[in-house]
Amino acid sequence: MSTSTLAIRPPRSNSRSAQKGQQTRAAILDAALALAAQVGLEGLSIGALADVTGMSKSGVFAHFGSREELQISVIREYHSRFEEEIFFPAMRESRGLPRLCALFQLWIKRVTIELDSGCIYISGAVEFDDRPGPVRDALVDMVRAWQLALERAIRLAIDEGHLLAGTDPLQLLFEIHGLILALHHDARFLRSPGAINRACTAFDRLLARNVNPGISLPTSAPQGAAAHGLNGAPG
Repeated sequence: MSTSTLAIRPPRSNSRSAQKGQQTRAAILDAALALAAQVGLEGLSIGALADVTGMSKSGVFAHFGSREELQISVIREYHSRFEEEIFFPAMRESRGLPRLCALFQLWIKRVTIELDSGCIYISGAVEFDDRPGPVRDALVDMVRAWQLALERAIRLAIDEGHLLAGTDPLQLLFEIHGLILALHHDARFLRSPGAINRACTAFDRLLARNVNPGISLPTSAPQGAAAHGLNGAPG
């Protein structure tokens, strides 16, 4: 075997070490997401994660380098999971109302999961609304990316002739986002029975005001809560 062959072959130990490092980082992020759901992004720290994971502070620091980098990594990981659960499945639906309704219904479904843990987008906005810096910037970028996806879905519904040509995409986006914020407040904070069902009903009314005559709303829109078993009171 020539020395040149040996020189270009990557050491197996390095490959195993890199894989182990990625697995450790993923495990730390899992713990960080769970911790952020309880104490918020501001409550995250290298020391707190070290306690939760049973690692040393230097071990956690080696993967993130700073508290700020840790917070930003958590925001990006949350956004990645948000996309996997909501955005990508909805993109498999037909353009127009089917896709827009899928985005909302999958968002509602995620809200029910987050009733006990909270939404990092919403809690993060409360924590960093008046605190400029990289963490706030990362949070704003992720929220704007999601709002842009919703706006595109609304515009496609207009282009497909499902919604009235005069529909204001930004206004409809504002009202849909407002429904989710109200749902979080009533379901998570007030624990109001039927809050999820009311959010689905409100979404249906929004669409009904903007739908073109002769276009039938997808059956999943007005019955969104029933379709996911969400008619009962929040837990």
